[in-house]
Amino acid sequence: MPILRAAVCLLLLAELTIAKAAGPPPIAAAADLKFALTEVAEVFEKESGHAVKLSFGSSGNFAYQLEHGAPFELFLSADEHLVFRLADRGLTRDRGVLYAIGRLVLFVPHGSPLQADAALNDLKAALADGRVKRFAIANPEHAPYGRAARAVLQHAGLWSAIESKLVLGESAAQAMQFAASGSSQGGLLPLSLASAPAVAQSGSFTLISSEWHASEPLRQRLVLMKSAGDTARAFYDYVQKPAARAVFVRHGFVLPNKATP
Repeated sequence: MPILRAAVCLLLLAELTIAKAAGPPPIAAAADLKFALTEVAEVFEKESGHAVKLSFGSSGNFAYQLEHGAPFELFLSADEHLVFRLADRGLTRDRGVLYAIGRLVLFVPHGSPLQADAALNDLKAALADGRVKRFAIANPEHAPYGRAARAVLQHAGLWSAIESKLVLGESAAQAMQFAASGSSQGGLLPLSLASAPAVAQSGSFTLISSEWHASEPLRQRLVLMKSAGDTARAFYDYVQKPAARAVFVRHGFVLPNKATP
């Protein structure tokens, strides 16, 4: 796996280097931002006349790529500690800004034998009676939502019973696809993805208490890389403005207090 990851990283570096020279600045964004940030970027382009090139994926993979020279100019991470890691290595302009706090839901596709139960009591019963064959979460090895999901399952005392049934998405978005398509009986996924109309129509969901994953808070931070140009800097500023913040709220994110560092 490390060799494969390195090979994928090198291929991506080549593609991004060409893209950076040819057009809009490449932006790395956590998978849970797919709908919200796409909307923000579209409005930014209309208002400023400048476009950005958004790439969505797991925050951990993006951090790894940035450490190995990926020419992203801005990084919007679902885990602020990854931003701090890059900053400590001297790769960013500063330690960034907290822009949102993510929320986790239990998503159940139509036709599933599971119930969307915030206390996970039905999931516990379903594991005991064999109703659960596959359950989707993002990969905890490099996706913050995967680590939060693991913490929730551990808090509920279900980790050992469900671990062998997990379907791990490379990112939160892929885990969402596994659950929404019905290829798993349910999953622990970002509210920002589950609440999107295209996804919500395929199932039901219930919000999980953030206290259940207090050890893995979904504090999302954006930061400019040292190579950032004028358009990336303008987009960085725009993401923090009221219009963009309203989009994040509409997509299920919690806004941090402006005084929060």
